[in-house]
Amino acid sequence: MFTFNHFNFNVNDLEESIRFYQEAFALEIIREVENKEKGFKLVFLGDKKTGFSFELTYLEEHKEPYDLGECEFHVGLIADDYEAAYRKHQAMGIICYENKDMGIYFVEDPTGYWVEVLPNRDK
Repeated sequence: MFTFNHFNFNVNDLEESIRFYQEAFALEIIREVENKEKGFKLVFLGDKKTGFSFELTYLEEHKEPYDLGECEFHVGLIADDYEAAYRKHQAMGIICYENKDMGIYFVEDPTGYWVEVLPNRDK
């Protein structure tokens, strides 16, 4: 048996990415790992509800943009108040794709990753 632990995005600007996820999704830093000798820093963000964490990885020597393919891989987050989240993300100018038929939308983070926002259908 396995359980989910974390998901990772490599980012070009760690501080900008942390601010983005804090502002857009109210995620909080739960743990940091840094190895200056090897030139990397990991920041784990959490949602205060689950044990799942979202890892942002910064590699000091990686200066070029990451190849994100066709944006087909992403992380999905459930919004307790979908309409309020939509309005907030719309005001932030970060919505990059909407599928109104499915009732979902995607936002783009500073590195170019997509984050899917879904309504809480369990309510």
